[in-house]
Amino acid sequence: MTHRFWLLRIGQSLVCTEEISPSDVILVENFDPDYLVFERAAALHKAGFAARVLVPTQVSHDPERANPVSQGIAELMSRVAQLQNPTILPIRILEPISLNTTYKVRDFLTLKHLRSVIVVTRGFRSKRTSLVYHAVLDRAGIKVSCMPVFGQKTPNNWTVTWHGIQEVTEQFLKLQFYRFYVLWNRPA
Repeated sequence: MTHRFWLLRIGQSLVCTEEISPSDVILVENFDPDYLVFERAAALHKAGFAARVLVPTQVSHDPERANPVSQGIAELMSRVAQLQNPTILPIRILEPISLNTTYKVRDFLTLKHLRSVIVVTRGFRSKRTSLVYHAVLDRAGIKVSCMPVFGQKTPNNWTVTWHGIQEVTEQFLKLQFYRFYVLWNRPA
């Protein structure tokens, strides 16, 4: 009788609280490129929530340069979403990816004297993203806002397809891994 309630709660437990306010920069989380994330970032940019947009991409063999394929995909999605002049930030993909990327983003924001960021990310990944960004950026005095983006799978309907069940299960396990292992054991 209560399975619908619990399934909804499981889906909702993976989603950050949507909170946006004017910020210095919009960060497009680009681990698994998703056009909808770029589209939402473009809408926030056009609405004036931030003047700058930052898109992390994988590095090439030269750690100061973006991988041309990763950069090309990010630029194509930005162009189609009409996202004007995003800053590409090359990131070395090291495990745990979310945490190490957040450190690199923190260093960039600190170097550029940016004090607030809106992180635009996929919906079911958003709670983990928010948790990691708050853990790292709050200590640096950088305000973090979160914007979850959903496509066809939402907290209300994720159980309809096998891919929805697979995605929610994966994100639930990753959230617990980050919450109870990665962030617990991270360096100060």
